[in-house]
Amino acid sequence: MKKRVAIIGATGSIGKNALDVILQGKDDFEVVLLSAHSNRESLDDAGRLFPNAVRILSGEPGGKKRLLDAIAGCRADIAINGISGAAGLEPSMAVINSGSDLALANKETMVMAGPLINKISDEKKIKIIPVDSEHSAVFHLLEKQEKDSLEEIILTASGGPFLDTPVDELETIKPEAALAHPTWNMGRKISIDSATMANKGLEVIEAFFLFHFPPEKIKVTIHRQSIVHSMVRMKDGAVYAQLSKPDMRLPIHKALYWPQTKQSGFGHLGFDDPLSLTFCPVDFDKFPMLALAYQAVRQGGMYPCAYNAANETAVNLFLNRRIGFLDIERITRYVLDMDWNSETKDIESILEADRKAAEIAKGIK
Repeated sequence: MKKRVAIIGATGSIGKNALDVILQGKDDFEVVLLSAHSNRESLDDAGRLFPNAVRILSGEPGGKKRLLDAIAGCRADIAINGISGAAGLEPSMAVINSGSDLALANKETMVMAGPLINKISDEKKIKIIPVDSEHSAVFHLLEKQEKDSLEEIILTASGGPFLDTPVDELETIKPEAALAHPTWNMGRKISIDSATMANKGLEVIEAFFLFHFPPEKIKVTIHRQSIVHSMVRMKDGAVYAQLSKPDMRLPIHKALYWPQTKQSGFGHLGFDDPLSLTFCPVDFDKFPMLALAYQAVRQGGMYPCAYNAANETAVNLFLNRRIGFLDIERITRYVLDMDWNSETKDIESILEADRKAAEIAKGIK
């Protein structure tokens, strides 16, 4: 029997890669839902490949409700959420409430609402399978190990386009330079997050909620080649790593086939040619957005949600040339200096905190 798949955010980077994976495994999957925000042409192209799938443009008037209703009614076995930013939270919640497993590429879901997402998914016995390459690596590494034997999680970071740029030159960075990631081909928002290392900060927070591991034992190391996607260190000192070429189709493939394993050529790493792997520590002074993420997750409450909203708002302002590159950190720090101690008790309170933090960030001069 084919596995029924919903692809939320089908026209973005994750969605397009998911479609490629499914086309190569077309005997194993049936696509039942395709959504996009506003790219009708690309959605129609995807729809021609899977004519039986329901298609939703969530950015149209009433589209958000139609999307949430479609998620509830499409009877997917698994749904991939590839939406970027806070807009992905409600679709993730709809997937869990529908009883489908969630292949999660929208890290903001866990950052904004980790305790609530964990509570509801546990109650409904829904599996959350991370699709980010780093969290996918940790997820599958931990499947092979006893969690009580784990000492620390090590997330790798490419360092983005400015790893070797002097700090005094960052003030004049333009969006075009920040979008030029040296390894991955990603969307605009996540590319800027990689340049500031806010993306790795979001991943630290996400790892905290996904794997229930204390933040001081979630480490980050710079690994320029993006071959090692994450590592876990055991209490006996052994370190286990997941290696592959940078290809998002591999973690998507692994999520769609989980708990089975199916042969794939995605990200295949050969050893016939010389291969050098390097690692170095993060300069937290140069990349303060990562330090702010650790601060937010340690403070708990709505601080992770506020961190996400402030950063997302500042990134949009930067992309629209209304602030400078270093202002992203300044705005995020200002927002986090406020009181966000309330609990993440329901979706309404989380969305209200997100709205409030975004409004504050927009108003900072």
